[in-house]
Amino acid sequence: MKLDITAAGRTRVVDVSRNGDRFLVSLDGRRHEVDVKVINGVWSLLVGAGEAKNSYEVAFSQASDGALTVHVDGVPVELSINRMQQGRAAAAAHPAEGGPQRVTAPMPGKIVKVLVKPGDKVQPRQGLIVVEAMKMENELRARAAGSVSEVRVSEGASVEAGAILVILE
Repeated sequence: MKLDITAAGRTRVVDVSRNGDRFLVSLDGRRHEVDVKVINGVWSLLVGAGEAKNSYEVAFSQASDGALTVHVDGVPVELSINRMQQGRAAAAAHPAEGGPQRVTAPMPGKIVKVLVKPGDKVQPRQGLIVVEAMKMENELRARAAGSVSEVRVSEGASVEAGAILVILE
């Protein structure tokens, strides 16, 4: 998966692929092997297998306005992530505005509040679900207008990172 990541005003190209239990991360063309563990909602990254290893504690949080902050060893860095479009495969993976939207959990957590039900009409940036992760509540919002076709979770449920929570048509 290729991403454009903007942090501290600088945009960088990141390519992430899986290699068994590890990830291969290419940052502006430099490859790094990264071992990732999630412990109590905190991501622990071991960077540089086979070379001098550097250990970083990484935690993610998302503000109610959608801003994403990554804390690296306690130092906050605001960033934005955009998938790069690559031909038809990327277009199929990212449907047009009118296609289904799958709202997923950005990290493991607990569903605090479900703000919509099937059949509800939603507007862009309208709150759909509130997830508590790492002692912070994160409101997940609609990217575009649509209708709620499915709500796959209920309040109090625990969810894993990447779990589909709501589908909008």
